[in-house]
Amino acid sequence: MSLNKGKDAKPHIGIFGRRNYGKSSLINTMANQDIAIVSEIAGTTTDPVKKSMEMANLGAVILVDTAGIDDDSPLGKERIKKSLLQISQIDLAILVIVNNVFDRIEADLIELFAKQEIPYLIVQNKTDIFPIDIDKSNALAAQLQVPVLHFSCKVADNVEILFQELNKLMPQSTLHFNSLLGDIVHKDELVLLVTPIDSEAPVGRMILPQVQLIRDVLDNHAIVVCVRETELEVFLSKVRPKPVLVITDSQAFELVDKIVPSEIPLSSFSIVLARQKGEFEAYLKGTPKLGELKDGDRILMLESCTHHVSCDDIGQVKIPGWLDRFSNKKLIYEMVSGLEGLKRPITDYALVIQCGGCVITQKQIKNRLRPAIEAGVAVTNYGLAIAFMHGIFHRATAPFQSMEN
Repeated sequence: MSLNKGKDAKPHIGIFGRRNYGKSSLINTMANQDIAIVSEIAGTTTDPVKKSMEMANLGAVILVDTAGIDDDSPLGKERIKKSLLQISQIDLAILVIVNNVFDRIEADLIELFAKQEIPYLIVQNKTDIFPIDIDKSNALAAQLQVPVLHFSCKVADNVEILFQELNKLMPQSTLHFNSLLGDIVHKDELVLLVTPIDSEAPVGRMILPQVQLIRDVLDNHAIVVCVRETELEVFLSKVRPKPVLVITDSQAFELVDKIVPSEIPLSSFSIVLARQKGEFEAYLKGTPKLGELKDGDRILMLESCTHHVSCDDIGQVKIPGWLDRFSNKKLIYEMVSGLEGLKRPITDYALVIQCGGCVITQKQIKNRLRPAIEAGVAVTNYGLAIAFMHGIFHRATAPFQSMEN
């Protein structure tokens, strides 16, 4: 079952090119508002800037304005590094050129797009200032087999043509995603969500994975009930018929496992998201590495969002504590939040533990884990790791393993 992407992370469109090529002006023109700083001074855009907007037929998207990729100064090289990092985080790219110039810089960018399997188009910008060489433009389009659009931010009419081409190129996988539970839960069945309220839960709100599961169950015309772990036992003793599936927060696995009868399938929010995000098989293969760690092994914790760290933070406090006790080894932990790059080679790590990834796209999480998987470094995620350390790995993955096989 496929659902609209509006219920998940938004597609990301990155704008790349040299300094003073009008990338920020292009974003402002596309959004029809001043969301990026524009200046005649080359290098005005320093760090990547993201802006959400509604685009016809695509819905909500994120436009990513990047720094120019031709700045050879020491600071400029750092800016370029941040710009190129965005390539692994986008779904579609716009390469901006000016005055018919297409050189090694542009060719290198295209190679990076191809490596990350990013579709792209070329916008020849500032055509109100620099005349178009039609022969060169047509030859470039034929050579690369991509659209080359002639564009001026002062002529609003060609914005619609740009949107039409973006609609054609945007991968369908970014606009739709598989239902979280659609192949397991059916109409009128009951799904029970166990949602602890701890110090990390936002006041007056539920966390995103809980909201996503509620919506997904409703989209499948099933019935969803939420309880805290403190009311779980009472609820199960009274409700008829019994739930077809119980989903809990990973931190409550041990308690919930003791309460929920063995005949009722049990899993976690993080495991459900791991399956939907697309690296489930790699997680299943990599999770047993938790039982093979040695003294001095380095563990990489990947947290996809940035948030205030509480005294019982799941990634920085609880999982390391559980793993220290489970392994009885002296381990080294490193945390990377957001979508930042790594400070050391991926092969320095014995294991990568990724969060549920509720706020990032499937492509972003795949690209983030790809270096580890290609290098043979074991990967798992928060939910699967916690289940393994608490001895309920097989029970927590059983509802989905039968579907994968």
